[in-house]
Amino acid sequence: MNTRTLRTLAAALSLTAALAISGCSGKSEPAMSVSGAFMPQPVSDKMAGGFMVIKNGSDSADKLTGASSPLSDDLQIHETKDQKMQQVQAMDVPANGELRLERGGNHIMFMGLKNTPQVGDKVTVELRFEKAGPVKVELDVKERTYNAQTPTSTAGNGH
Repeated sequence: MNTRTLRTLAAALSLTAALAISGCSGKSEPAMSVSGAFMPQPVSDKMAGGFMVIKNGSDSADKLTGASSPLSDDLQIHETKDQKMQQVQAMDVPANGELRLERGGNHIMFMGLKNTPQVGDKVTVELRFEKAGPVKVELDVKERTYNAQTPTSTAGNGH
């Protein structure tokens, strides 16, 4: 093998290793996907909740670190513990697992709405993660009493 061939081979191997390490710079299928995204119709323009299931298709854990939306300049990540909600800086999204944002539990809180969306509207949200790229989501505005049916819920016990 001549020197030129060795250099070309070394450059190709370096590029391959760099792409493998960088995860192809996020140009492949996104690791994060969202399903069941909704917002119950807000009672006023003061606040609203956003609910969804975020699935991590990656072999490494990640964190939901923030969200933004044209509907509000102040979106917060809230966790619910002992029936009290509090703002947190991030929430874990386990490797090959999911983060459930649901009524009575963890959720995204929209503070100071710019308008009051009505049933049938769609609210655009961009989710930000520690490792994965941003994910744009459309939340369907549902009736105030709407609650997504999840396979883990138990009917009739009020929880």
